[in-house]
Amino acid sequence: MVISSTDPAAEQQVYISTFASRYVRQSLPRFKMPNSSMPKEAAYQIINDELMLDGNPRLNLASFVTTWMEPECDQLMLAAINKNYVDMDEYPVTTELQNRCVNMIANLYHAPIGDGETAVGVGTIGSSEAIMLAGLAFKRKWQQKRKAQGKPYDKPNIVTGANVQVCWEKFARYFEVELKEVKLKEGYYVMDPVKAVEMVDENTICVAAILGSTLTGEFENVKLLHELLTNKNKETGWDTPIHVDAASGGFIAPFVYPDLEWDFRLPLVKSINVSGHKYGLVYAGVGWVVWRTKEDLPEELVFHINYLGSDQPTFTLNFSKGSSQIIAQYYQLIRLGFEGYKNIIENCIENARILKEGIEKIGRFEIVSKDVGVPLVAFALKDSSKHTVFEISENLRRFGWIVPAYTMPADAQNVAVLRVVVREDFSRGLAERLVSHIELVVKELELLPSRTAIEVAHVDSVQEENRGAKSAKKTEREIIKEAARTWRRFVNAKKTGVC
Repeated sequence: MVISSTDPAAEQQVYISTFASRYVRQSLPRFKMPNSSMPKEAAYQIINDELMLDGNPRLNLASFVTTWMEPECDQLMLAAINKNYVDMDEYPVTTELQNRCVNMIANLYHAPIGDGETAVGVGTIGSSEAIMLAGLAFKRKWQQKRKAQGKPYDKPNIVTGANVQVCWEKFARYFEVELKEVKLKEGYYVMDPVKAVEMVDENTICVAAILGSTLTGEFENVKLLHELLTNKNKETGWDTPIHVDAASGGFIAPFVYPDLEWDFRLPLVKSINVSGHKYGLVYAGVGWVVWRTKEDLPEELVFHINYLGSDQPTFTLNFSKGSSQIIAQYYQLIRLGFEGYKNIIENCIENARILKEGIEKIGRFEIVSKDVGVPLVAFALKDSSKHTVFEISENLRRFGWIVPAYTMPADAQNVAVLRVVVREDFSRGLAERLVSHIELVVKELELLPSRTAIEVAHVDSVQEENRGAKSAKKTEREIIKEAARTWRRFVNAKKTGVC
């Protein structure tokens, strides 16, 4: 195409493209800040071109995090992008919106809030921070009681299932709390309440139950856990409490399983966390933690800021953070209301059902996830002797799908599954298309040599060679030859995809 010299816009675009290309060639390989500035259009093009290589967020079926919101909410978020939430005296309305969100969520979870009272809770960056805050509150309450009793308070522990999200391991390590995990077993991939209560001792600061396991989406039986723990507390004189990690299920259960007792209706449940950026339907970066009563959050952990003649308590690990996600959460709560959330979650459940039935019809998979829980489908190969779920995950990326494959935690680590999270923007049409691609990938793999067989053959050949090796000391030439043979086998194995 010939560009006319009388077209300024075209000439400018050529200049920008040339500048960007030269910058990428000269500067990026060194990973150094450029010495000189560049046109804003060139900077935009460089970054935009690179970001094109990212996956499509809507096809990222590994993530529970919201990837679509209404344009009106996008506008509100963009307008608030320069607001630092911590500046409460400058942005008192934003603070008020956060407090309204806390009260709405606490009421949703049946917190015992009296007339004229406000709920106790706070907005966080996500459920990870929320869990850290809840865990700190439990630890401090336990320490206070032990000190008052004149007992040791240096060895706190927390009881969870092995299926907990990694943030619980972070809490335990960062804040020096022993993590006592209830191991899983094949066919049962959540915490067993009976085993959990058996592990509770006088140093247990709380038992953490999950409403929506990351692995299978299943809700743990919080009510049974509560009954068993109540009995143990009566027998021992302890008052071990429960925290519910409702990161995924906290915006699901109240709308579609209203009779399920898992929240503050159970007296031992002292705090609950939930991710606003999952089924709270807000972009990544917002979570919530609410406490049953003010007494469940030690006052010494709360900082007080006085502005506009009122006291504003704050309890967070972060200081500066954006206001956009808080505003977006409030938008969703008042825009959708109970009916809107219920309709969206029911639609997700229906699409998950369609996906599940389609995968079952392929005939190669066993469904691992449950019908009651987070709308997702986790499934394993019935026969993994020739090919694995990891190969299926890898091949689905050809079509743009990001479907994770992983092994279960101890003691079910021999089970490997694929998992598809069904979010608001995952339609029935996408579900049907995904099923067709999974079926195509399975048929293609059946025509290929078995990676597993190749790997086993490779291991057997190495073992046979080791058994037949001479006991005499090898010469330098023999050592070099053996190293070359080993390396050649490694390269050939890599060509077939063996890791």
